[in-house]
Amino acid sequence: MTTDFQQAREALGRRLRELRSGKTQRELAALLEWPQAKVSKLETGRQTATPEDLIAWAKATGHPSVTEELIARLQGLETRTRSWRRQLRAGHRPVQDVLTVEYERTTDFRVWQGAMVVGILQTPDYVRHVFSRMAELQQSPHDVEDAVRARVRRQELLYQPGRTFHIVMWEAALHAGMAPPEVLAAQLDRLGSVIGLDTVRLGIVPFGAQLGVPPANGFWLYDERIVIVEDWHAELWLDDADSLALYRRVWDSLDSSAVYGTQARRLIARARTHFADLA
Repeated sequence: MTTDFQQAREALGRRLRELRSGKTQRELAALLEWPQAKVSKLETGRQTATPEDLIAWAKATGHPSVTEELIARLQGLETRTRSWRRQLRAGHRPVQDVLTVEYERTTDFRVWQGAMVVGILQTPDYVRHVFSRMAELQQSPHDVEDAVRARVRRQELLYQPGRTFHIVMWEAALHAGMAPPEVLAAQLDRLGSVIGLDTVRLGIVPFGAQLGVPPANGFWLYDERIVIVEDWHAELWLDDADSLALYRRVWDSLDSSAVYGTQARRLIARARTHFADLA
């Protein structure tokens, strides 16, 4: 199936091929000091250009005046799909700053996270281990301490009247060994402490619960204005009505399988006992 993102990437490739008119792929590759395969992949939409690639392409083909057009096309392409490779070129801190803007604009959050403790509830030590592991995976700059401070500072929003965080997590997230046992035990203490906050409604989907949908990728719904979906290679930023309605139905289905209050505390306490015994 061809996605909107892929169609836009292919359209950009066709535009690049038009600009190459009068030169062969081999000749352009030699001018740019690139492998010919890169020129081919960009033109056929099998590789996403960087802004630097587009600037060099416009200059080498004798069309420097189209640089802004090409970069605008690229930005439009990435409005929906934001690759981690691009987002993390300068590290995790800039990504956190962009998200903070979305948080501050939002009053009603609906969150699903099945893989780990959701970011807005993470302790500094837990955040530190998450960012360190993701930086290694994505081979991105290690600005871990700056990113930790940015994420933890955003947690001030939990205590601002007028915002509500509807958070649902799978029980597996409580047991994911993303940090040493003592860090995980402290993280679970933190989770227990937020149950009862006026601004937070925290539900846990137990192991063995009957599910209406599979517990797949984590996502955030911001005021039903935009949904951000996490994947290994990219984030999807979706704002069309159909996608928003779909993710709201997914969230509602998972929420219906969750337990709250005393039952949620019991699941958190059970996981904490496990890690406390290992510490």
